[in-house]
Amino acid sequence: MTVKCGDKLPNVYLHENTPDSKVYISELAAGKKVVILGVPGAFTPCCSKTHVPGFVSDYDKYKSKGVDEIFCISINDPYVMAAWGKDLNAEGKVRMLADTNGAFTKAMGLEKDMTDSLGTIRCKRFSMYAEDGVIKKLCVEPDGNSVTCSKSENLLSQL
Repeated sequence: MTVKCGDKLPNVYLHENTPDSKVYISELAAGKKVVILGVPGAFTPCCSKTHVPGFVSDYDKYKSKGVDEIFCISINDPYVMAAWGKDLNAEGKVRMLADTNGAFTKAMGLEKDMTDSLGTIRCKRFSMYAEDGVIKKLCVEPDGNSVTCSKSENLLSQL
């Protein structure tokens, strides 16, 4: 079942930068206002040209609206996510988190079978706003892949 507004973020771990650095999204979001975006894959065209860069460039706008942190999550390994963050100049703006085993994606009910194109189950494209670990705004792309409702500008306009 897909999460909805009012649900709590799952208490699952992700990796940041290396496999040894486990972080729990529920702890990262505790007591904070956060934006989380999920993408099908690092270095993919839509993710790299449109979706994530929008959140990087809008970082100051989110901060002015009281957002404490922005996280990008994908089913990739932490080294790939770290390299992708550097490539997108996301450092200090968007924290790149690896959902290596897909636990976050599954707990959110956002898995999409992309084995034919990306080799495995991936995360549907989404963006959300949460306060103290509770989802307040959520947009999941209807096809799981396009960049329409989950764009940064759309989420920003709802805050």
